[in-house]
Amino acid sequence: MGRQAEHVYTDQSTIARFNGMVEHLQNGARVRLHLADGETCEGVVAARPTVQEFFDGDGNEGSNGVVHLEQLGTSEWRRYIWFDQIERIEHLDSDAQLRA
Repeated sequence: MGRQAEHVYTDQSTIARFNGMVEHLQNGARVRLHLADGETCEGVVAARPTVQEFFDGDGNEGSNGVVHLEQLGTSEWRRYIWFDQIERIEHLDSDAQLRA
């Protein structure tokens, strides 16, 4: 993962939201992500993500993160979703849900 992101954030409320999401995106969790554009994406969290520092196209430094999803039974399908695109996390392996 490079150090570039389309969007970076410096406000504490957004960074706190991102950190809360990390707690719900544990390695191996089956999740359905509800995205800001109305799309959903379902998969298994391949590795627990972290909030990291990135630079946007204007050189501003701030926080964001990426979750790496895979599908069970295939190594061919992968998807990387930026934290700022996630509206809600739905756990498919439990009743827990998080509105991001």
